[in-house]
This record gives sequence, C-alpha cells and structure tokens, in this order.
Amino acid sequence: MNIANKNNINIILVTSFNQPIFGAYAAWNNVSITFANSSTVGTSPYGIFVDTNNTVYVANQASNQIQIWLSGSSIPTRNITTGLTSPYSIFTTITGDIYVDNGYTNNRVDKWVSNRNTSSSVMQVQGACYDLFIDVNNTLYCSLYTQNQVAIKSLNGNSSMWIVAAGTECSGSTSNALSNPRGIFVDTNLNLYVADCGNDRVQLFLSGQVTATTVAGSTATGTISLDCPSDVALDGGGYLFIVDSNNNRIIGSGSNGFRCIIACASTSGSASTQLNSPSTFSFDSYGNIYVTDQGNSRVQKFLITSTSYI
Repeated sequence: MNIANKNNINIILVTSFNQPIFGAYAAWNNVSITFANSSTVGTSPYGIFVDTNNTVYVANQASNQIQIWLSGSSIPTRNITTGLTSPYSIFTTITGDIYVDNGYTNNRVDKWVSNRNTSSSVMQVQGACYDLFIDVNNTLYCSLYTQNQVAIKSLNGNSSMWIVAAGTECSGSTSNALSNPRGIFVDTNLNLYVADCGNDRVQLFLSGQVTATTVAGSTATGTISLDCPSDVALDGGGYLFIVDSNNNRIIGSGSNGFRCIIACASTSGSASTQLNSPSTFSFDSYGNIYVTDQGNSRVQKFLITSTSYI
C-alpha cells in the first residue's frame, strides 16, 4: 500500500507488489537460501514477482511456463503452460489477474484471469517483454529489449495496440534513447524508471516526458558504477534498488546514498553468498529479497536481518 498526497488529502493506493520501508542501515543475510533449483525452475529462469500475499511467480523459460508458489509452499502449487513460449516476465494485479510475456515468438502479452485456466491476448508486441508493469492508471508497460524501447497500452479499452513511452527504437546513449532496456518500474506519480542495460545506467523518465535523467550509473555523479543493470524497483521510502547483473550483485540506496547489499564481492559463483548474472528480484512483505539467479539456474532468497526495517 502506498499513500499519495493530492491537494493536501491523503489517498491510499493499493498495489499488488511489496514496497517495504527500510531504515538507513537495513541489512540482509549474506548467506542465501535456495528457494528453487534448476530441477524446478529449469535453466536460466528470468522473471520473478512476489505479491502482497507472498505468492511467488517465476518465469520458467526452459519449460515454457509460469510457476506459482502460495505463501509457505516449498513446491509450486500451480503451473501456467498453455500457449506460452519462453516467457520472460510476469505481473500480477491486486485482483489476482496474471499478465505474462508471450512475445518471444508469439508477439503478445497474455492475461490469465484470477483462478481461471484460459487466457486472452491484451497487447500486441514486437518481441519479448523483458519486464512488465501495470501502473495506478491501469496502463501496461512492456520493456522491449531488442527494440530499445518501452511500450505502453491502456488496459481500460479493448484495443491491443500500443504506443512508445521511452526509447527511439535505435540503440543509443542520449537522454531520449535506450540500449537493451530490461527492468522497469513506475511510481505512483507515473514516473518511469528503466534499467538501461546496454548503457550501464538507470534512467528516470518523468511522467509524460521522452527525455530522461540518469539516476544511477557511471555518468551520474555521486551514484555508483553499474554493469548492465537488469532490474530496478523503489522501496516504500522512494529509494532505488537495482540488480547489477554483470557485477553479480544487488545495489540499494538510502539516506546515506548507494551501497551494495547482496553478493558484494562482485564475482560470479554458485556459493550461497554469490550470484551469477542475476536477472530480476522482488521483495516479500517482510522485506526479504527473492532473486532469479539466472547463471546458476536457481531462485535465491536473502533474509532481512537488521532491526531497522519498518
């Protein structure tokens, strides 16, 4: 749940994903727990989503399915398989509807209505959506890696057509361009954050703007160096958290600036303290972090350990 302020009136905005509020010195156990290994999630799992009920959704590309764990389950309690080819990403709404990338060969995003076994196409795309997001206005966002763009479509109408929210289709490093964008996040003010992998930066497109400000990366003074960031999210305090994929670590920001919070040796490996080309992450309601550790074909869970979590 988020609280926005408009004309000095607090408006409660209910979201389907978790945005914990952390203290300045929040910390996570450096030794992770393997939530799911390759025998469950297949090779190179990519997308993950944890909803406010702590249901976990993982995109199993190898088996062309979305796997779902209810809170407390150690094995998947449901699989979505029909008509999917190499899904990259998932987003679930507060009502339990599941949106799945099906763009790799089928050029669409599918919607699975809560507790039903049939899907419908809700957006036509030109390739795989490396991330999906639905904002507070019920607009669907798709991060098109190979097209160097972020596409959007309102879900309030029947049309499956989309428009471009960010990027110029051609790869570039200017303020209006992207290069292989991956993770995306939209805040309650409709500002768009993009993990601009090919440019080693995180870009912020203010609502309605097509030019961006670099908020993390080597070109942003006072932030932190990145090597192909692959996911980005805001916590409940508005601070950035980033999967720094080629540095095999996770970055967090706070009142004291940016810092590494997970796998800080930056060397790839398969130990419980290491990651290997992590792709996406998600908070649960307690502030624990789930990561798709793509190079190790597993999902890792890092428990929050500090008492500065609110």
